[in-house]
Amino acid sequence: MDLEKQIEAILFYTAEPTKLSFLAKTLEVKVGEVEEALKNLSESLKDRGIRVLVHNEEASLVTAPELGDLIERIIKEEREKDLGRTGIETLTIIAYKGPVTKKEIEYIRGVNSQYAIRSLLLRGLIERGTSKEDERMVVYSITSDTIRFLGLNSISDLPEFEESRKQLEVLEESKIDTEE
Repeated sequence: MDLEKQIEAILFYTAEPTKLSFLAKTLEVKVGEVEEALKNLSESLKDRGIRVLVHNEEASLVTAPELGDLIERIIKEEREKDLGRTGIETLTIIAYKGPVTKKEIEYIRGVNSQYAIRSLLLRGLIERGTSKEDERMVVYSITSDTIRFLGLNSISDLPEFEESRKQLEVLEESKIDTEE
């Protein structure tokens, strides 16, 4: 199968910067082959609405710079909307369980959470980081601005914080037990 198409599909699916080493490992090719395929993909997208961005050994699909005003208008409209139930659910999971991966959020919610995560990131309510266990994994945490906005001194000041974290750990352990 065409390496460029596979990389494009992965970058579209992950919707976040993806390490070149991860792409190479996943596609069972050398990093140099990934770099070459990214150059070809970038060339094929040069007259389209998206581009390939390679930075710090990571690749991602991004909006074409000339469409920045359009995207900024959409972001402004999105920020003005209420968070809604989906956003509040997702923010709550991140607040009580964070740092947490997208996969964990989706397991708890039972549905795709990409839109909610994106909305929370755009609003500055959550931030993206790297997992301590696996630097290839992206995790999400609540921002200090959000903690201040809620009138808290610390995330642990959330109602029933410790009890909720323990319940989430039990849920995680039961998930592991049922998968084995």
